[in-house]
Amino acid sequence: MPKDYARTDRIAEQIQRELAELVRLEVKDPRVRMVTVTGVEVARDYSHAKVFYTTLDGANNAVQQGLERASGFLRSQLAHVMKLRITPQLHFVYDPSIERGAHLSQLIDEAVASDRTNLKD
Repeated sequence: MPKDYARTDRIAEQIQRELAELVRLEVKDPRVRMVTVTGVEVARDYSHAKVFYTTLDGANNAVQQGLERASGFLRSQLAHVMKLRITPQLHFVYDPSIERGAHLSQLIDEAVASDRTNLKD
């Protein structure tokens, strides 16, 4: 019988929580001030983790560089907090889902407004 909640999923959620705190409180790089960690995917062997993030400014090359520069520090802090045998290498990937959602919401609002003006005519 397959497990409903795999260990990799639990570790991914814990990594997400810990990284969010570390980025908010410990990273001093001004390029990564307004970063939100939206998700983490961990490889089955725990050697790599894709960290999905978004920013208020949109996709920015400087933010990506700042996260990559801080990845060693973040990985070492994760190793202290999580007590895993293998601490995964962190790979940062921009997550455009927030922007896409805002754009779709704007399109829906425009469609509703145009329907209202058509009904008045």
